[in-house]
Amino acid sequence: MFEKEEFLTRILNGIGDLSPENLALSLPFWHRKSYNKADFFNQQHIVCKDLGIVLSGIFRIYYYDESTGEEKNIYFFSEEQFVVSFRSFVFQHPCRYYIQALEDAEILFISYENLQYLYENSKAWEKFGRNLAEHFFNQSQVRTEDLLFLSHEQRYVNLLQDHPNILQRVQAYHVASYLGIKNQSLSRIRKRLLSKG
Repeated sequence: MFEKEEFLTRILNGIGDLSPENLALSLPFWHRKSYNKADFFNQQHIVCKDLGIVLSGIFRIYYYDESTGEEKNIYFFSEEQFVVSFRSFVFQHPCRYYIQALEDAEILFISYENLQYLYENSKAWEKFGRNLAEHFFNQSQVRTEDLLFLSHEQRYVNLLQDHPNILQRVQAYHVASYLGIKNQSLSRIRKRLLSKG
């Protein structure tokens, strides 16, 4: 049986220390939502209204490159990770890309309005909000630096650390797109790593 309070304690305290009382303040605001494969958490030109935590399933962030006619994956979210278009969520501006379920999925989410209420009524939640912003800034910085400084193979190894079974769960072309390579190059990387043991 799913224990919402236990789950939130584990995930949220990975971002900032919330006392049982502070956590309890938020419990009525968290709700479950299910997605079928290919459903959208958020779409381009739509304001992201919710901050989610993945209970099951995997999501991708992608944009459509009009110059090539291709969908390009930017990020993946899977179990126990936050799923959100953070810039759109924070500033309540339309999102520039899509967030889509690659499997049947379920999330726990809180709305922008309810999170703002917590920030305004609790110093601990206000601090949590700052920590959350730092968390997403760090994720964005890591992704940018990976693209600048790491080889495709190193990026693939890092991806497997975050999502160990991703190739058993999604089509290989999604992973190749995230790495900025073609399927054939991904196959060569996988063979090289297997040969290294």
